[in-house]
Amino acid sequence: MKLKELERPAVQVWSPASQYPVHLATGTSAQQLDASFSTNGTLEIFEVDFRDPSLDLKCKGVLSVSSRFHKLIWGSFGNGLLEGSGVIAGGGDNGMLTLYNVTHILSSGKEPVIAQKQKHTGAVRALDFNPFQSNLLASGASDSEIFIWDLNNLSVPMTPGSKSQQPQEDIKALAWNRQVQHILSSAHPSGKAVVWDLRKNEPIIKVSDHSNRMHCSGLAWHPDIATQLVLCSEEDRLPVIQLWDLRFASSPLKVLESHSRGILSVSWSQADAELLLSSARDNQVLCWNLGNSEVVYKLPTQSSWCFDVQWCPRDPPVFSAASFDGWISLYSVMGRNWEVQHMRQADKIFSSFSQGQPLPPLQVPKQVAQASLIPPLKKPPKWIRRPVGVSFAFGGKLVTFGLPSSPPHDMPQPYPRLVFISQVTTESEFLMRSAELQEALGSGSLLNYCQSKSQQASLQSEKMLWQFLKVTLEQDSRIKFLKLLGYSKDELQNKVATWLKSDLGLGESPQPKGSDLNGNRQQAFYSQASKHTTGEASASSAFFDGLVPQNMTPWEIPITEDADGLLSQALLLGELGPAVELCLKEERFADAIILAQVAGTDMLKQTQKHYLAKRKTKISPLLAYVVQKNWKDMVCACSLKNWREALALLLTYSSPERFPELCDILGTRMEQEGSSALISEARLCYVCSGSVERLVESWAKCPQALSPMALQDLMEKVMVLNRSLELLQGRSGVNPGPATTHRVTQYVSHLAAQGSLATAMNFLPSDCAQLPVQQLRDRLFHAQGSAVLGQQPPSFPFPRIVVGATPNSKETLSHRLGSQPSHQVPTPSPKPSLFTSQSSLVTSLRPSHPNPYQGSRMQTISDYRVPGPQVSQPLPLDPRTRPAPQDSWKDAPAPKGNLQRKKLPETFMPPAPITAPVMSLSPELQGILPSQSPVSSVGQAPPGAPGEFSLQQLPPEKVERKELPPEHQSLKTSFEALLQRCALSATDLKTKRKLDEAAQRLEYLYEKLCEGTLSPHVLDGLHEVARCVDAGSFEQGLTVHAQVAGCSSFSEVSSFMPVLKAVLNIAHKMQI
Repeated sequence: MKLKELERPAVQVWSPASQYPVHLATGTSAQQLDASFSTNGTLEIFEVDFRDPSLDLKCKGVLSVSSRFHKLIWGSFGNGLLEGSGVIAGGGDNGMLTLYNVTHILSSGKEPVIAQKQKHTGAVRALDFNPFQSNLLASGASDSEIFIWDLNNLSVPMTPGSKSQQPQEDIKALAWNRQVQHILSSAHPSGKAVVWDLRKNEPIIKVSDHSNRMHCSGLAWHPDIATQLVLCSEEDRLPVIQLWDLRFASSPLKVLESHSRGILSVSWSQADAELLLSSARDNQVLCWNLGNSEVVYKLPTQSSWCFDVQWCPRDPPVFSAASFDGWISLYSVMGRNWEVQHMRQADKIFSSFSQGQPLPPLQVPKQVAQASLIPPLKKPPKWIRRPVGVSFAFGGKLVTFGLPSSPPHDMPQPYPRLVFISQVTTESEFLMRSAELQEALGSGSLLNYCQSKSQQASLQSEKMLWQFLKVTLEQDSRIKFLKLLGYSKDELQNKVATWLKSDLGLGESPQPKGSDLNGNRQQAFYSQASKHTTGEASASSAFFDGLVPQNMTPWEIPITEDADGLLSQALLLGELGPAVELCLKEERFADAIILAQVAGTDMLKQTQKHYLAKRKTKISPLLAYVVQKNWKDMVCACSLKNWREALALLLTYSSPERFPELCDILGTRMEQEGSSALISEARLCYVCSGSVERLVESWAKCPQALSPMALQDLMEKVMVLNRSLELLQGRSGVNPGPATTHRVTQYVSHLAAQGSLATAMNFLPSDCAQLPVQQLRDRLFHAQGSAVLGQQPPSFPFPRIVVGATPNSKETLSHRLGSQPSHQVPTPSPKPSLFTSQSSLVTSLRPSHPNPYQGSRMQTISDYRVPGPQVSQPLPLDPRTRPAPQDSWKDAPAPKGNLQRKKLPETFMPPAPITAPVMSLSPELQGILPSQSPVSSVGQAPPGAPGEFSLQQLPPEKVERKELPPEHQSLKTSFEALLQRCALSATDLKTKRKLDEAAQRLEYLYEKLCEGTLSPHVLDGLHEVARCVDAGSFEQGLTVHAQVAGCSSFSEVSSFMPVLKAVLNIAHKMQI
């Protein structure tokens, strides 16, 4: 693509690679004349700023000169004389060689001319600075004259040898060797090149084409190989480029023949030795790949000859081309559509006509549109190739590649490149504890496991938590929970008995006489009553006389008007309610409770309530809750200092149905109202209630919750508690909540990142329908490779859409494609459930078509050999070849072909996992990937075969999207209204394109809202941003956006958050 252009009939030269910013110097060309036929010239220096979208170059310095130039060269010579911008040497007519101080030209200060020498006898057409010694300048002119100038002493130049060659001819080009500093070569019109050794001051070799038809117009040395150079011919009958190697100088190694007329210049890329530029009289500029002699880049045909092309020393993909029509253009070989430049030009024209009616759309001819597309290089250039690389892959794999141990030019082309796949383990203790947990779950020895964890715990709260978890696995858990809280029934009985004995031993004071009288009355009553039976009852007066002994004092019923009299009357009339009220008023609580028991249950409850309300002691609230059984009020009202006693009351009195709820309420109070110590103690309540979800949520509030070891601690508790719930409720009664599932998924991801794929698969919930869990299960299954051969793959975690199918073609499609039977194979042993098991029977789909997840599976550590200089072709994976559920195979065609995997030798031992930083990679790791045939897509059949079918021939199926939930409808309304306001206010085309793109990208947000896959804090942040948008506070909206993006997962918000920020910025700048 064209980057810059400049209308100048001039020769050109780039600034050295060490200089920044990049500059381009131009000098009026001696080969071209303008309409005035003036011989005066101008030396100009332009800054090349690719950040500026315009095609113009900024002129930084101008110097008028008396003569024009055949050649310009820019060197980095400094040596204290200059400020660092270098020296420009210009070759003119009549042997004139002029040196210019670039700094003085740019500053327009001191005299810029350093020196002028007229040693040569003809036009100076060849110049080159030594790349190793910047003070050495080689110049060539007519009569085979070559001078070596020392810029530190320009008085006497050195000649590399005598003018012995006959006939004497012009020097068309000079070039210093890029590897050896004392080697110089010169090109001559007769078709030969002379290589000079300045240490010997004589030519060491001459190369020439034996046809004698080649007229050399330029030469260039290989950037890396010291003995190779190229020569180009300006002869129209032989427009070729020859690659020579001085070690075999009898004939060229390669001949490049794609130009139709004489070649005027060549330039060898210093950043990629395989790229060579050439321009010729056929109006073409070509870029060659010297590795395969192929043209890899071609500019559109120019209107005039380009007499000089040069790579930019600092920016590798950029080159300049000077043509005879008076234009110097800068291009990039990376390729790009010229539509951008056409649109810039169209915008300029449109601005001139914007006052009138809008112009109709421009219909560009198809041929012109195709010609405007310049393809990029056909090979990746060396400057974008990474010499080394490293990347982490799923399952804790580390993929690395690097340079070969020997130089590339010493190896066969294309030389093999090794790719190493290693297993990285950074959390050894994490894996060890995970394996211990897995072993305990599998063997059923969780009691011993909990006991050992309790003994190993350093904190008292952690020790208590493991003791509670152990009790959940045992019988009579409530009684044992009470013992752990410090309450034992046996100990209480012993204490009460001891207290009673101590009270009896204290007193022995004499009893009052009344008590003796009452005792006598009772003894007489019981002795007399025992003498008679029910059958002996009669109306005999002797019986009634003997019923009450004569020595007992008769009692009287009070009939007064005081409290006793009223109470007597109430009892005589059977009015127990008023009698109880009188007793309560007189605070005769014992009499009231006795009467209430006779009156009934309701009266007794009211009496108890009244009694507990009147008697205020330290123990009365406890008595009230024990009698009334109002445990929810007790949990909400008790002091958190007595959380142990509250939990003990729940364990003793609450019903099994309400016990979990009451424990959760107590734990929630301890978390919300208590200190940090009570927060950790609240987990005991969740263990007692069996609330795994609340236990996980409580753990997530800890500061160290994100560390792998903290996650391992949580999973140990979660797995033990779930196992106890399975023992009580069965496996079907245990369903993990969203917080538990999230942490288990996070734990499984950590295990997978450490390479423990099989263990991670066991811990993953088997019956969870959440999309992240299904995707992780699918990745884990296929990442295990041959370890899961014969097992049924999990269901595909994405909706299947048959591209090109119509609703009415399902039966036809199924009939034409046929079906594939499945086979059931039992697994060796069932795995533990919730987070542990998949199935006791698995289905194995064994199509002969290769599975891209299994057929190309690698060993734990292996390497691949791919050609270095060529583009590696990826395996053509068709998404339809992914393993599918059993029912989806009914519509699949019979597979074709088979793909065999090469097995490792029996003696192969994979290296130990990497547990420390990788300092170097051993090149001895071998293991070449077996060659594989391309994977054919499902449904592919040989041409002409019966039943050949292509899914792409059917019309596309319409996919219906779910409706946006009502609670999120306001987001779409706010954002679409904002886009509409911005679009109405936008004036430039660039902003309108951004808004159009934003409208498309926000569809990803609406899809996620329909699917319900966004986390709560992201949803809250989006609603807050929408409120800021509605209020017009875009600055506040950007602040909220930054907070949401900073604490969210990149994969969750990357599809819509950046474009939402761009829209907010546009609205903020427009002040909508």
